[in-house]
This record gives sequence, C-alpha cells and structure tokens, in this order.
Amino acid sequence: MAIKKGPTKGSGGKHRSKLRGKGPTPKAEDRTYHKAYKAKKAYERRSASDPRLAARRRAARYTSDSDDLVFGRNSVLEALRVGVPSTQLYIASRLEHDDRTREIVRLAGLAGLNLLEADHYEMDRIAHSSNHQGVVLKVQPYEYSSLQNLVEHAEKKSRAMDGASEKSKIQAKPLFIALDNVTDPQNLGAVIRSAAAFGASGVIIPERRSASVTAAAWKVSAGAAAHMPVARVVNMTRALEGLKERGYYTVGLDGGGSSVVGETGFERDPLVVVLGSEGEGLSRLVRQTCDVIAGIPISSMVESLNASVAAGISLYAVAKARNE
Repeated sequence: MAIKKGPTKGSGGKHRSKLRGKGPTPKAEDRTYHKAYKAKKAYERRSASDPRLAARRRAARYTSDSDDLVFGRNSVLEALRVGVPSTQLYIASRLEHDDRTREIVRLAGLAGLNLLEADHYEMDRIAHSSNHQGVVLKVQPYEYSSLQNLVEHAEKKSRAMDGASEKSKIQAKPLFIALDNVTDPQNLGAVIRSAAAFGASGVIIPERRSASVTAAAWKVSAGAAAHMPVARVVNMTRALEGLKERGYYTVGLDGGGSSVVGETGFERDPLVVVLGSEGEGLSRLVRQTCDVIAGIPISSMVESLNASVAAGISLYAVAKARNE
C-alpha cells in the first residue's frame, strides 16, 4: 500500500535568495558598455561646444527674464541722457562704432556703469531680440514711495509756508494726481512729466492693472521721474477715502462731468485729481468716491483726450486757479 506524501517545499522556497531582484534594468544610454551611452556622451560634447548654448549659459549669469532692459542705439542714448537709473551696459564685441555708440560709452563711464562685452549670440540672448544694434542697457528697478510718506512730505512743505503770503500758501497746498488703471507706461511717463511741470506733490497709481515706472516711462518723463515721487497703493478707492479723511478733496476727470476742470471750487484746497484708464475711464467705485466729476471742454469732432494730455490740461487749470 502506497503512502501518500504530504506537501513539500517548492523550488522557490529552497532558492529564494537566488531569485531576489536587482531592480529595473538601466536604460541603454546609462550602461557604460553600451553604444547608446557612447552616443549620448558624444552628443553632450557637441552641445557644450555649440556657441549658441554657450552664449545662453554665459548670459544667464548676468541677466534674468524680469530685468528691465533698453536696447537700440537711439533708445539707450536717450535713456542715458535723461538719467534713467541703470546698472550695466552690454556692448557687442567688434562693434562698429559711430557717434551714438561713442556717446553711449562716454555717458555710461560718467555714470559709473559696468561695461560688459558680449558676442553676437550673447547679445541676442540678453535682449531677447536681435534688434539691439549692439547695445543693451540694464535699468534699475524704480523705488516707489509709500502714500503715507508722500502725504507727510507734501503737508510738511505746505506748513513751511505758514508765514508767507496768502497766494504762496495756496500755491503750496498739496496736489496729487491719481491714475485709475492707466496701463500705458508712456502715458504714465508723460503724466509724471506734467506733474513735475505744474508743481504737483506726487503721483498715485494702483499696484494691479496699471502701468509701472519702467524704462519706457522714465524716457517719456524726460528725467522728471527722478524728482517726482510715485506711490503705489493696493486699493485706489480706499486710498482716496483715506485722503478725504485727512481733508483732501477729490476731482475725477470724465467727459460727462457736471463741472469744468479748474472751476470746481476745490482748486485752492488740498486736492487729488483722478484720471481714468485710456478706454473705460474712471471705475465705478472710484467715480463714486470723488467729490465732483469735472470735464474738459473739447470739440464735438473729438470723442476723448489721451490720459496724459488730460492730465496736463487739468494740472495747468489747477495751477492757474491757484495763481489767480
């Protein structure tokens, strides 16, 4: 009679250690003995010697995508002439100089800028364009003022005129111009220039949905941005309400205004003139915050004025009313 055997241990159990895995199989290009590995290394050597890639690596050490740059001979020369705060001037190697580039190098030296020479590929990479004409200027970020410092400085200046004549005291009253979502930096630069020309105390802009004081705004301001403080606020409506609590009056500019700019009756008081965006004008909440909405009389042949032109006319009207 045969005896039935019980269950026995399988081969897997006997040789378990021999079946232990060693991980996934490496890719062919990662195996040092494989021809794919040798091809990969040869490609890396060719890439390292590519002048475009080498230029990209060198340019990355000195610039970033967030840099504010001016390029082109005329633009760079104009920026240096008006004193746009800058840090570095990049010049293409073996550049054929003309009167403009010689003047650029001279002004950059007087301003104490770092002069860096770069090849053609590096210049294209730095400027993110091939239309740099061999010169690129790296501009410093603009230093904004806080609204509190802006107001305190203006009021301190006004109090200093307490012993002067009545006309001088009126002329020294704080005058701000606020831009409600003006997005064109050239318009912002022109407004800064007009504010400086007519004795304004400062410019107020919102942090979002607004132009910033970039190199383009600097150039249009013709250097006035160096002397006219600009404050950025989180919320324009709240900023205007805060100024009204300090005794300021706000005049909004709009074509459908109930008054004429310069004749609102608030010109001799601490004043904020508010301009709207190029397309939509004043936003609803800002409009409701203003004490009065004033317009500029223009011909029916023209629908509206550019924001910077309207700012210049309004500031002139306020200055004229104060002088009278």
